[in-house]
Amino acid sequence: MAHVIVFGNEKGGSGKTTAAVHVAVALAREGRRVGIIDLDVRQKSFSRYLENRTAWQARSSGDLFSPELIEPSNSNNLKDVLEAFSQQLDEAAQRFEFLLIDTPGADTPLSRAAHAAADTLVTPLNDSFVDFDLFARIDPTTFEIKGPSVYSDFVWDCRKRRLMAKKPALDWIVMRNRVAATEARNKKRLADAVSTLAQRIGFRAIKGFGERVIFRELFPMGLTMLDLPQPGLSVSLSMSTLAARQEVRELVHALGLPQPARQPVSLAG
Repeated sequence: MAHVIVFGNEKGGSGKTTAAVHVAVALAREGRRVGIIDLDVRQKSFSRYLENRTAWQARSSGDLFSPELIEPSNSNNLKDVLEAFSQQLDEAAQRFEFLLIDTPGADTPLSRAAHAAADTLVTPLNDSFVDFDLFARIDPTTFEIKGPSVYSDFVWDCRKRRLMAKKPALDWIVMRNRVAATEARNKKRLADAVSTLAQRIGFRAIKGFGERVIFRELFPMGLTMLDLPQPGLSVSLSMSTLAARQEVRELVHALGLPQPARQPVSLAG
C-alpha cells in the first residue's frame, strides 16, 4: 500500500510545493515508485513544476528522475470530484510506494479529504507570527499560547476522521521555513511557541529550508537542488547551493518514511 504524504497549510506561500517537489524527486532518485496529485487546481504549481521538468529533460542531454503525475478530476460537481479522488487513492495504493499530494492554501472539502487520507502530513511554516497565527493564538504581552487556531482545529478534525476509519495515527510534521541565520528575539520567541504547541497538540517540529533564491530560480527549469549541476545551466555548486542541497537531504531523513523491504539473506549453501 502506498504511503500517503500530504503537504498542507491553509496559508499560501509557505513553501508547500517547493518541499513536495524536492521530496518527490529525492524518493524517485532512490528508485522508489512515486506518484503525485496536485489538488491546487487553480494555481497548479506542482503540475507546472513537472511540466517544466519534462521540457528541460527533452532539450538537455541529462536524465532526470521524476515522479508520475496523476491528473485530478476536472468536474465541476463536488461529489464527482470527491469520488474520483477516492478512486485515485485506491488505484495509487497498488501502483506506488509513495503518493504525494499538494493541497491548496484553503479549507476545501477536497483538501480535507486529502488530509484525512495522509499517513504523513508535512506543514511548512514560515518563521513569522503572522503564519503561526493559523496554528495558535498568542498572548500579545507574554507570548504564551492561549489556544489552538483554525489550521490546528482543521488537522484535529482530520485526525478524528482517520480514527473513525480505523486507520493508523497521523504523523504530523511541521517544518520551519525561512528561519533567519542570525539570532533574534522573534526567532527565539517563535521557536519556543512552536516547541510548546508541538507538545500540546502533537506534531514533530523539524528544520525546513532557509531563505535561498536558488529554490525559486530552479522553477522555470523544473529542477531541484538534487539535480545540480546540469549541462547548459550556469548554476555553480557554491557553499550556499551545497547547504541548500543538504537541507533537502536532512528534510527527507527527518520525515522518517518507510524503507523498502529487503530480501532475507539465505544462509544455505
